[in-house]
Amino acid sequence: MGLFRRRKKARAVSLDRAADRADLEHLEGFVRSRRGVEAYIEPRTTVTETTVMLIADDGEWTRRRIDGPDGARRFAYRLGIPVYDVRLMGYPQRMRDYNERRKRRPELF
Repeated sequence: MGLFRRRKKARAVSLDRAADRADLEHLEGFVRSRRGVEAYIEPRTTVTETTVMLIADDGEWTRRRIDGPDGARRFAYRLGIPVYDVRLMGYPQRMRDYNERRKRRPELF
């Protein structure tokens, strides 16, 4: 029956992974192919590490992992784009408008 058997300790499972070269290449490609891109640093949570959200002038956006807030600032400085902390600034309205347009007319995207 095993009523008094010892339970095995639960192993710590990492639900997230660190930022890698593919993440940085995707972010760089987004910046180079769009106008008016701004970076928004998203804080670490219990599920994900720090991420950076890039939002273009038309509201199109992408999100990838980054090596901490300082890594996000270095990335933005290197590419010459403004960087904001989402906890202080919030997300821009143009991003919400873009998401709404995608919901209403998915065939355009």
